[in-house]
Amino acid sequence: MDLLKSPLYSKYVDSNAKLVNFAGWEMPISFSGLIKEHESVRSTAGFFDISHMGVISIKGINPKDYIQKFFPSNLYSFSKGQGLYTVLLNEKGGIIDDLIIYDLGIQEDDISEILLIVNASRYKVDFRWIKNNLNANEISITNFKKDKALLALQGGNSFNLFEEWIKASISYIPNFGCEYKIFEHISAKEKIFFSKTGYTGENGLEILLSKKAAINLWDFLISKNISPCGLGARDTLRLEAGMHLYGQDINEETSPYEAGLGWLVNLENNHEFFGRSFLEEQSRLGIQKKLVGLSIEGKAIGRKGCEVFKGEKNLVPLQSYLASF
Repeated sequence: MDLLKSPLYSKYVDSNAKLVNFAGWEMPISFSGLIKEHESVRSTAGFFDISHMGVISIKGINPKDYIQKFFPSNLYSFSKGQGLYTVLLNEKGGIIDDLIIYDLGIQEDDISEILLIVNASRYKVDFRWIKNNLNANEISITNFKKDKALLALQGGNSFNLFEEWIKASISYIPNFGCEYKIFEHISAKEKIFFSKTGYTGENGLEILLSKKAAINLWDFLISKNISPCGLGARDTLRLEAGMHLYGQDINEETSPYEAGLGWLVNLENNHEFFGRSFLEEQSRLGIQKKLVGLSIEGKAIGRKGCEVFKGEKNLVPLQSYLASF
């Protein structure tokens, strides 16, 4: 089967990127080298093509009323122009995906729009789960990204660089805030979505835009000596920042409490959601497994499949990074 390709695939080829199959997409694992890319983000900035990720639009009158049941977090805790990190749960409280929800507010005729930016490997699963359980003909669910590109600009200098490119300030936008608007000097016809989401532990932006505008931004960043970064640096940066990676740290057999994400669960709100009864029981009785961080002495690397011991007791091989105890 042919691999899916980003609208920016030609830039990979031009940059001699090392490419791999990731969730059915041909994506760069690195450009100039993992260490250099990692250090670029930590010292100044780096940018990632994350066009493989899914962007789901949910539109209607008061759409939060209908999608609240999919999430343990209170969707009314944030409003237009804001985002929320949360988890999509199954009936047993397992994590179908971790994602970010953005509220675009009322777009027209009292119709509000919510965006979900989801993991590439879970896009189809997420879309099907929500659509099959929405039970609301007046609420639409569609692919918002279509043929657009999604870039992540990460690092301490990312806000300044983006402001220079759009020729406007974004200082008024809070952390996890977002906007969806036209910048006429880039395109008088096209809205660009961007959010202040620093998933590497640094300041950062996720930017959804047309292929033409994305190439413009790519070339601008290269002209500023900002490094394109691949999936390898994404993983090391997230690991260093202690952020979860779906499929390794969390999956459908992992609950938010087991993954250290209990802070996303709002049982006090009394809203019904998939997996609530299971999480109420875990909250009352405790958990039997827990996500833990392991510190390895010396230069050795903990690879997938390595055995983990506590004293002489063998725990589990490193795979999901969940250690039973």
